[in-house]
Amino acid sequence: MISRYLKGFLLGILWLCLHLTSVGVAATGGDNAYAELLKTYVHDGRVDYRGLKQAEARLDLYLKYLARADPQALSRAGQMALYINAYNACTLKLILEHFEDGRPVRSIKRIGGFFTKPWDIRFCRVGGETLTLDEIEHDILRPVFKDPRVHFAVNCASLSCPPLISEPYREAILERQLDASTTVFINDPGSNYLEDGKLHVSRIFKWFAEDFPEGVIPFVLRFARGDLRERLNAAGDRISVRYLDYDWSLNGL
Repeated sequence: MISRYLKGFLLGILWLCLHLTSVGVAATGGDNAYAELLKTYVHDGRVDYRGLKQAEARLDLYLKYLARADPQALSRAGQMALYINAYNACTLKLILEHFEDGRPVRSIKRIGGFFTKPWDIRFCRVGGETLTLDEIEHDILRPVFKDPRVHFAVNCASLSCPPLISEPYREAILERQLDASTTVFINDPGSNYLEDGKLHVSRIFKWFAEDFPEGVIPFVLRFARGDLRERLNAAGDRISVRYLDYDWSLNGL
């Protein structure tokens, strides 16, 4: 016969195992739901917002996962991935909450009031804290991680913004994902190109110049590939920089 002390101990172990399992399932379920949404509704950086609207409950599941997450329990790479995903997922939610006549808004800049920008709305819960998109980007991602590649990972739901990738950012492969996102954007001729000795680049480089202390040209050269890299090397020091206009139109299909 099992003593009541041993029985109590075994029941305690059983409860702990069940509790950890349920937490793990919830976390994995939320994360997997987000991964499946991105795979299904994001194609070449464009988002099927109407389709995603029909699956909004699954996005909400991931947002609940973010709200319960414990950033402090993660590695530095895990924290960075978490906040990048939070920014992107909350931006998607913001668009879904502002459909006009059954269609997504034409631009994220139409969201908010006269004195409130969409990035100032406090609605994104991460680790029990309610944040604005600006706070995630400018109070956490940029100053804490000090990695300029983050500008090519967060997505502002606009055509000129670096494209949203069709998978979540992951701790184990974050470096590879950041390099890939940056490389894709730098080599997109619609976002950055060299013409008549002038390097035309995204206005991101002007807005966040302090995040590129090495300068625009060296940063672009570091990620340039193929013809762009060859032409930059050939031009040498004779290159000047021009900043492109930013298209705030929605990145929808």
